[in-house]
Amino acid sequence: MRSLYINCLGREIHVTAWGDEASPAVIAWHGLARSGRDFDDFAAALSTRWHVICPDTPGRGLSQWATDPAREYCLDFYVDIAEALLDGLGLQKVHWVGTSMGGAIGTLGAATKLRGRIKRLVLNDNGPELATPAMARIKAYAGQPPSFVTVTELEAYFREIYASFGHLSDTQWRHLTETSLRRLPDGHVTPHYDPALVQQFEHHPHDYELWAAWDQLDLPVLCLRGEDSTLLTAETAQAMRERGPRAAVALIPGCGHAPALNTPEQIGLIERFLSAGQTP
Repeated sequence: MRSLYINCLGREIHVTAWGDEASPAVIAWHGLARSGRDFDDFAAALSTRWHVICPDTPGRGLSQWATDPAREYCLDFYVDIAEALLDGLGLQKVHWVGTSMGGAIGTLGAATKLRGRIKRLVLNDNGPELATPAMARIKAYAGQPPSFVTVTELEAYFREIYASFGHLSDTQWRHLTETSLRRLPDGHVTPHYDPALVQQFEHHPHDYELWAAWDQLDLPVLCLRGEDSTLLTAETAQAMRERGPRAAVALIPGCGHAPALNTPEQIGLIERFLSAGQTP
């Protein structure tokens, strides 16, 4: 793993990169209140054949926070950042694996500024329409992140709110915690991200209504839907099969929103899909 900092539109963006830079590139973009380190297991598994790049969205992980949250925390700006990132890394063509928000960035990008540059798109429990009650729950916990005296307490909190990720070992839960925290001036620990990121829902309330973008897509799409997902409904997943790029949809047992992409079965599904797009 290599840790890189790249200036994109005047913002310092942190990425972790895995594998040989000469190998085919895969962008792995995380969910709303997460970071690129969520893909460590996934990227390590793919790194023997692929160059995997895992960005931290502005306001998350080690990337710079927004100076104008109302304008910058939205899908349009994230697509602009993604375009600048690909340009900065010299990547003309990539595959895209996006969890939740990362999938929405990929969908909008593939229909607009990254059209023709994204060859294959994997959506991890994301689609062009998301269930309103689940969105409200995510907004509620993301907008008011709690703080804790100890890292152990923060880990217990993460185990509760992210139980729907599916099975994680004790080692994986510890890793998730240690890559998802920052320490406050009073010494307490809290999730790593800028709480102002939820301004997206206030200033850009229709950001995740993406059917118009979906119907413009002309690339292969694989959607992984958590069997117990409350965000991506079965009805929306079926509509994704029937319109636009006519996605292939795989149901992931034992998960809700969103599968952690940390098992051989989940990783294998994605790698087989990506490999089908490679020239022998």
